[in-house]
Amino acid sequence: MRLRAAVLALLAASAWAAPGDARRSGFEDMGPATQAMQRDDAMNPAMLWAAEGEQLWARAPSASARSCAGCHGEPSSLRGVAARYPAWDEVLARPVDLSTRIDLCRQRHQGQPAWTAEHEELLALETLVGLQSRGLPIAPRPDPRLAPHVARGEALFRQRMGQLALSCAQCHEEHAGGKLAGSPIPQGHATGYPIYRLEWQGLGSLWRRVRGCMTGVRAEPFAAGSIEFTELELYLAARATGMPVETPAVRP
Repeated sequence: MRLRAAVLALLAASAWAAPGDARRSGFEDMGPATQAMQRDDAMNPAMLWAAEGEQLWARAPSASARSCAGCHGEPSSLRGVAARYPAWDEVLARPVDLSTRIDLCRQRHQGQPAWTAEHEELLALETLVGLQSRGLPIAPRPDPRLAPHVARGEALFRQRMGQLALSCAQCHEEHAGGKLAGSPIPQGHATGYPIYRLEWQGLGSLWRRVRGCMTGVRAEPFAAGSIEFTELELYLAARATGMPVETPAVRP
């Protein structure tokens, strides 16, 4: 509990109140050099994954299977798709995120085994699909079947977790704009995933970022693709409605 008290004290000492309900992307909290890296595709390391995604998109996994291009045509045909996820899956009768949708498509239509979480090829395809929606507003589907899942996602966002008994909302709403261990605390809008983090020296999904936060408060992380994680992601999408997609973003 001493560690939790120390964290709360540090947050309180550096708290900053955004005017009104103004929302900020984590991009605005970065230094000029990191912002320039995201702005320039030639400097953005995540574009290497997007390029790999283009190759995977055009390549059939076997002689008897169709490629992604064989069904969808050019990647640009999916413009706007990433801005609407998570979305309802008719077969599973539950919401799924974009990463899960891509993997389910491979399994159902190409007869391929499921990829593990953070699989490099899955990240590459998700980055490619997300890139097609860059600049478009995040716009979750107005599907009434999603409403109870969004509500449960908000409850998870505000629930104290782990041995430190901290919630997502305590950091990313109550103390957004402050600093923790010298680093700015963002509002926590998931606008640019998959993202390249300088800390990781690689690309990662939103699940990887949430897992890191949950581990940090000494909570058991949600499994990748689990209903709990998807519901949290649904709420984050609703919370960021209207903000532009930045995929693939860069963060410190």
